[in-house]
Formats: sequence, structure tokens, C-alpha cells
Amino acid sequence: MRRDTALLCPYNIIDMKYTDLNIQTQREFPNNARTQGFGWLVRAGYLTRENEILPLGEQAIAHLQDLSAKPDFMSLLSLPTIGNENETYFPLSTGNIEVAHCESCKYTERIELANFKKTPLPREEERPLEKILTPECHTIEALANFLNIPKEKTAKALMFTRISDGKFVFVVVRGDMTLSEAKLRNAVGEIKLADTEAVQRSGAEAGFASPIGLQDALIVVDDLIPQSQNLVAGANEAEHHLKHTNYGRDYTAEIVADLVLAQVGDKCANCGNSLSVQPSIGLATRSEFGFKNILSALAETHHDDKGLTLPLAASPFGVYLMHVPGKTMDTAAKAEEIYNALQGAGISVLFDNRDDRAGVKFNDADLIGCPVRITVGEKGLKDGMIELKPRKEKENEVVPLETLVSHLTTLLA
Repeated sequence: MRRDTALLCPYNIIDMKYTDLNIQTQREFPNNARTQGFGWLVRAGYLTRENEILPLGEQAIAHLQDLSAKPDFMSLLSLPTIGNENETYFPLSTGNIEVAHCESCKYTERIELANFKKTPLPREEERPLEKILTPECHTIEALANFLNIPKEKTAKALMFTRISDGKFVFVVVRGDMTLSEAKLRNAVGEIKLADTEAVQRSGAEAGFASPIGLQDALIVVDDLIPQSQNLVAGANEAEHHLKHTNYGRDYTAEIVADLVLAQVGDKCANCGNSLSVQPSIGLATRSEFGFKNILSALAETHHDDKGLTLPLAASPFGVYLMHVPGKTMDTAAKAEEIYNALQGAGISVLFDNRDDRAGVKFNDADLIGCPVRITVGEKGLKDGMIELKPRKEKENEVVPLETLVSHLTTLLA
């Protein structure tokens, strides 16, 4: 009968033995281990060196899937996560998602969508337009160097085509900013880079483009542009730019929105403190969990110099059961009896049924990281005792065999 405690086995399992799972632990870290957690998962036999899930890893993920039905699932894992109401992340140096995070107010968002507090330049009187020759100034850097001005005094042009209707989309951001295509897509829909024909048809000149005088174009500007006076922008003529362009006087836009990427040190839009940018992996969204990533996060967080130290709730097994071969007593048979008794009590057990040296089994138990190790040895059995060791404790304890189940029930509840 299944009982609702963390130690209970959540699967309909007849046997869950070391040899049935074909666990193959590794003596050394794989040479491609970019993080400690990945290395321990490979060494413990949860993953291959190629990051493929092995049977023990499948068992761990199945347990996490079962556990995820609990409303407090994420809190049970004891992970240092960051996130918002839509997504949960685990910061990791090799993560594939960049996340902006405010340590003060805990604001968190994918970098491509993050808000931040923008600071306009001091307001200036608008000056008359002036066309100037700017040879070989095809980039903002080259233009700023040629004119000896800061990049924030320039307007950067980017050109796209909206996929839904083929509309030419002309985007303007300040020269020191970087466009977020994710924010642009939120503003106008799916886009692709404009081809040469679309650019020419609009009247723009690639490398020297501005929104001034364009035809049949959807003009979209970052919300900092209307607050920026006398910017240098393209003249829509090769090798020429315009000095002192001003939004409202020289051109307007159909859409004004936040379009640029946040960067490290930008101010949080909520509280004004500095944002950090953290590489991360995604653990959960509102509708689904990334269980393989959660397993990785567990390994990164919960390990020591001997192996994994998984929290009770997150461990695929509550107990690692092993026997030490005896000289006068069949310890394997006794361990089998204990295995069946623990399973009958609803306690999840990984039974190391190998006829191997005790030292090998102890090392593998530490690698795999179950919360409790039980050792069935001849010396203890003669006195009716079993050796029990919590994974994170240094010392063993000896428990009477007849009270083992009740003792574990209390220990693992």
C-alpha cells in the first residue's frame, strides 16, 4: 500500500536492483566534463559522456516527474533558483539562456526581453539638418570615430521584412544600444532580414540608411529615440550622413517601444539597482518542467568530494542497500529479505546485489548519492544489528534488525 511520505517508492516496481539497472560507475571524471554536476552524473552512472540518459537517470527523472505533482515541487529540491511567474532558471556557467537578474528586488527575465531603466542624454536645442561626407563609415564605430563623437550621439538603422504581409520594417535605436529582435517581434510580429531589393525599393541606402524620406515603410523606434536630440543618422545616400536628426521634426514612427537589450550594470526598471546577466538553464515554465535540466541542477548543487548528495525528496531511492560477503553466513540472502521487507513497507530501495568487494560498493553508494546507506554484514547480523549511514553524515549507526523499518520510516519521513 502506497503511503504519502518522501521516502515512498512512487513506481510499481517488482525489482530495483543494481544489476537490473546495469549501473556502470566511472573511476574518474570524463574529460569533456564542463561542470562538476555533469561529471558526477557521468561518474555515478546517470548519464553517458555524450549526455545520454542511462537507466539510473531514467529512474531519477521518472521520480522527479512523479514528485512534480506536488504543489511545492520546486521547493522540495533545495535549489538556488531565480525566476518569475512564467519561468524558473538555474544559474550555470555553461547555460544556454542569458538571464537578467536584480539581486535587490529579484526581478528576473530572459535578457532578450528584460526591461531596464534608460537614461536619456541631457536635452539639447534642435539644430538644423546638415548632410556631410562620411567615406567608409559603414558601421556605428567607424562613424563615431570619424566624427569624434560618442556612439550615443548616433542613430543605428536596422531593416527587416515582416513575414506575415511582406511589409518593410525600418528600425531605429540609439547607436550605443543593441536591438533585441525578440522585443521587435513582440512589437511587429515575425520578421526576417530585408533583402537588397526591399531596401532599395524603400529608398534606403544600406550602410547609410535613416528613416527620413522613406516610402511604404513601417518605422519602429526605440523609446529612447524621441528623447534624443541631434543624432547623426544616414542620409540614404552612399558615403553620406545627416547631422542633427530629430524625431518628430524630421520623421515619426508608427510604433515607439522598448526595443533594446539590457546589459550588465544597467539599472533595474523596478528598483534602480544594477542588473547582472547570468547564463542559466531553464527548469520550468508555467506549463511544463525540464526534468533533465532539473537533474543537472540537482547534481550541480548537491555533491561533495565523493559524489552526489541528493536531497531525500529528489533522490530516486531513499535507501542504498548492500551486503558484505560473509565467511560463515549468507549475507546476500539476508540482504534480499531486508530488501523485500523495505519494499513491502513502501520504502524505495536500490539493492546493490553484486558479489563485489565492500570498498567498491561503499564508493558506488557515495557516487550515486542516496540519502541513506544500509550495510548488511556478518559481524552485525550475529548480534541482530544492521549498519546504517546517512549520506551526509560522517559516522555510522547500528540499528536492531527488528526495528529497521520503523527507524527508517522516522528517519526518512
